[in-house]
Amino acid sequence: MEALLELGPLLRTWRGRLQPADIGSPFGFTSTRTPGLRREEVAWLAGVSPDYVKRLEQGRAHPTASVVHALARALRLSEAETATALRLAGHASDLRALMPRRITPSVRRLLDRFPDTPVAVFDAAWTRLDQNPMWTALTGDPRGRGERDDNLVWRIFLGDPGRVRHPEPDQYRASIVADLHRVHARYLNDSDLASMVSTLRQRSDEFERLWGTSALGEHGNERKTIDHPELGPIELDCDIVTVQGADLRMIIFTAEPGTAAAEQLQLLDVIGSEHVSTS
Repeated sequence: MEALLELGPLLRTWRGRLQPADIGSPFGFTSTRTPGLRREEVAWLAGVSPDYVKRLEQGRAHPTASVVHALARALRLSEAETATALRLAGHASDLRALMPRRITPSVRRLLDRFPDTPVAVFDAAWTRLDQNPMWTALTGDPRGRGERDDNLVWRIFLGDPGRVRHPEPDQYRASIVADLHRVHARYLNDSDLASMVSTLRQRSDEFERLWGTSALGEHGNERKTIDHPELGPIELDCDIVTVQGADLRMIIFTAEPGTAAAEQLQLLDVIGSEHVSTS
């Protein structure tokens, strides 16, 4: 409990370092009394409630390692600061034993430099860590739904698969399970990852079957169709970029210039901006 009381003031300090303009806040207001982000903005980024952030800052809540990582991303903590937050929350602070979930400054710059291209950043196990507004407009996926609801593998087998259609669904499922199997083998001491895999194996017969034959698949780039509710089907190239060292993935949707899909993306950029401005 004493360590949690130490964590609270640090969270408030880290919150005070950022401004709404740094994160693209959707709330449309700033505080004239308190510097930095509001609790609502941190909650939005981390996928938790504002009341939970308040209780954390008061030392009245015990966050899981997943929540600590989500807060670290929201507050843009350094590796050393993330390790400190994990230790104070009672979790292993040796980040080398855990799957990386921190978006590096260079990856964040890349994310910010593609305003008209749908881009999202994932950890090695396919949990979405951040996204740009075009990704939100294209896929309809809100930011901060929660760790497992943001995981592609979880959504395929146990959740809402979303708008993206795969040309060969069976091959896609086999390949992404194979990829997850290799990641799990790399991070055997990551309890959050192990828990997700265990639950998938228990609750999905198909996942359990594919897990046993996972060495046969390899997940890579392919063309996708996104069923947009206003623009209809949009056929796009889907490229996966691996960030070496950080063990992150970036999924990027693009269209060949001059095609119908390219025009749809341009219109989506306008529609997405209008939705943000009226929300």
